[in-house]
Amino acid sequence: MERLRSAARSRCGKRSGACPGGEAPAPGEGTARSGQRPGGSRPRPRLAARSRRRPEGKVVCGAGPGAMPGRGALCLGLLLHVLLGCGSAQQPGSCPALCECSEAAKTVKCVNRNLTAVPPDLPSYVRNLFITGNRLARLPAGAFPAQRLPDLSALNLSGNHLRAVEAGALAALPALRQLDLSGNPLVSLSPQAFGEGGSPLEELALHGALRNHSVLLSLAAMLQSGALRNLSRLELADNGLLLLPAGMFTALPALRQLDLSNNSLVGLRNVSFQGLGQLQSLNLSDNSLGVLRNSTLAQFRGLPALQRVGLGRNAWVCDCAIEDLVAWLKESDQVEGKEALTCAYPDKMLGKALLKINGSELNCSVPVDLPSQLQTSYVFLGIVLALIGAIFLLVLYLNRKGIKKWMHNIRDACRDHMEGYHYRYEINADPRLTNLSSNSDV
Repeated sequence: MERLRSAARSRCGKRSGACPGGEAPAPGEGTARSGQRPGGSRPRPRLAARSRRRPEGKVVCGAGPGAMPGRGALCLGLLLHVLLGCGSAQQPGSCPALCECSEAAKTVKCVNRNLTAVPPDLPSYVRNLFITGNRLARLPAGAFPAQRLPDLSALNLSGNHLRAVEAGALAALPALRQLDLSGNPLVSLSPQAFGEGGSPLEELALHGALRNHSVLLSLAAMLQSGALRNLSRLELADNGLLLLPAGMFTALPALRQLDLSNNSLVGLRNVSFQGLGQLQSLNLSDNSLGVLRNSTLAQFRGLPALQRVGLGRNAWVCDCAIEDLVAWLKESDQVEGKEALTCAYPDKMLGKALLKINGSELNCSVPVDLPSQLQTSYVFLGIVLALIGAIFLLVLYLNRKGIKKWMHNIRDACRDHMEGYHYRYEINADPRLTNLSSNSDV
């Protein structure tokens, strides 16, 4: 404030020769300003009159001659208001509270701030947004304002305790290419999270976010709908998956990297890799795979761009069913670290490298066509049953007379038995007959 007053005083002194507070100019200073020549010569009238004039339309500050009362304070107040107003006004590129921003790097970080919602005042220049380690709980529709983030291409929402991603939550991000939802205990994922028109998303990370089976089904529905047709990288590791929904990846023609590691997959019978013509990397390590059937291996052979397949740390069962996998491993150079693949069962094969297995160790007999064998067994069983039936009918025919007599005897015995029951019932029903029967017994 004192500096502003000094500036005002110097300015008023220059204009009117008077300073705020009624201070007179220094000796010799007024004569120099009024045009008086040294040596005591009188000033020229016109020059003196001109020095006493003030420009019209100018604000005159101070308390000198001709200054309006309170004009200095008014001038200082206006100047202070403008300075404070300019300093407090929020600029379009300002940084939200509790966040760190770098306009040069086009990056905003809101990390471990216990946020419960996405900051609404994110700068429009942001391209890389990190909102991690917070407590968002849910991502509602319109969580990111429309047309406010036109250049946002990388969004990291990992570790935010997210449980629900609602329809339209990510629809207003036209430039989004990378999304990370890892480490969130999702229980609801809307298939319309990216809106009706889909998304240009290229990379999606869901590490540890698909523990709920309903969320896995919702993700499968989203992928099958074609909403993420541009997806080139999909990370589904560390989710405890046992089986994958059928046809989950059929609508991903641009997919290049698929990570299914660190799950509990026991088989790939329901998984179809057809249509993944650009798939280059497939990670199936750290699962519970016991064998890969010939149908799955045939799909691997039909992927022209496939370069890397990870199969490490699985529980391979080395029996006759693994012969196809061993043959494929020996002829293929796509499997990373295939020399380290070993048997887990049975005990006699424990720790043996798959590449060193031969047919004699598996004790596999000559393969037999199982359907034909079952058909032969059914025919033989039918013939045996037919012979037994024919013999039974023949015995009945030969003993027809004896069987007839036997049937008559059974009928007579049943009739006598029923008559005895009927007689006892009549005696018990009439008290007089009951007493007579008792006396006769005596």
